[in-house]
Amino acid sequence: MAGRFDSNPFAEEEEVNPFSNHGSVAPGKNSRLSPLPPERAGFNYGIGETVDIPIDGSGDLKKRERELQAKEAELRKREEVVKRKEDAAARAGIVLEEKNWPPFFPLIHHDIANEIPIHLQRVQYVAFITWLGIIACLFWNIIAVTTAWIKGEGVKIWFLAVIYFIAGAPGSYVLWYRPLYRVFRSESALKYGWFFMFYLFHIGFCIFAAVAPPIIFKGKSLTGILAAIDVLSNHALVGIFYFIGFGMFCLESVLSIWVIQQVYMYFRGSGKAAEMRREGARHVVRAAI
Repeated sequence: MAGRFDSNPFAEEEEVNPFSNHGSVAPGKNSRLSPLPPERAGFNYGIGETVDIPIDGSGDLKKRERELQAKEAELRKREEVVKRKEDAAARAGIVLEEKNWPPFFPLIHHDIANEIPIHLQRVQYVAFITWLGIIACLFWNIIAVTTAWIKGEGVKIWFLAVIYFIAGAPGSYVLWYRPLYRVFRSESALKYGWFFMFYLFHIGFCIFAAVAPPIIFKGKSLTGILAAIDVLSNHALVGIFYFIGFGMFCLESVLSIWVIQQVYMYFRGSGKAAEMRREGARHVVRAAI
């Protein structure tokens, strides 16, 4: 009875590998199969993989480092030179102007919003419009006179129209618009006289062009009212072009008169007139000494 239950039912049985050779190797007790080493996932089995080969490039790296250091030192020297020039210009009262207008092809420096005082910006903007206006008037004058030349009025009036434009476009900026801009920016009273002199000449030219008296080549080199009436009887299209030019010169004259009136009121009301006289007297004394 007891012989049937001699074996322990809770004892671990020997594991037997069915694939092992029973004749030569005896099964080991509690034997386990060793796990296979992990392999990288892929289907090319390492074929075509890149291999990093260390290359000794310390000499090239040092050479490039020296070149970069030399360039950095050169740039630092240039920055120091530019800074010294800017400081010297600031001490001397010279403003370095960076060209920023027109945006697509900068030719001049122009920044009313950031450089002109708020109470003077309106006058400066209208003055800017009058500068663009005289350029537009002279350009339209070339178009109108060109049509008159084609209709048989002669080539001399066309040459005069071109001269007006070539001289007037840059001349108006140099002689009166830039001085006004700098006066409002720096509040220098002595420079007002320069602006008043040439802006009065500008207004006189606009009024003369709007009338176009028959003085030079019967006045047909300018699109004024008298020239428009003269050419209208022979060529209606040319007369219409001249009347458009007459209207443009009239508008330019009105705006220019408003600008000089506002500038003069500010000049008198802010005490700039007395200041200009004092500065003029000081300059005369210095010149005499």
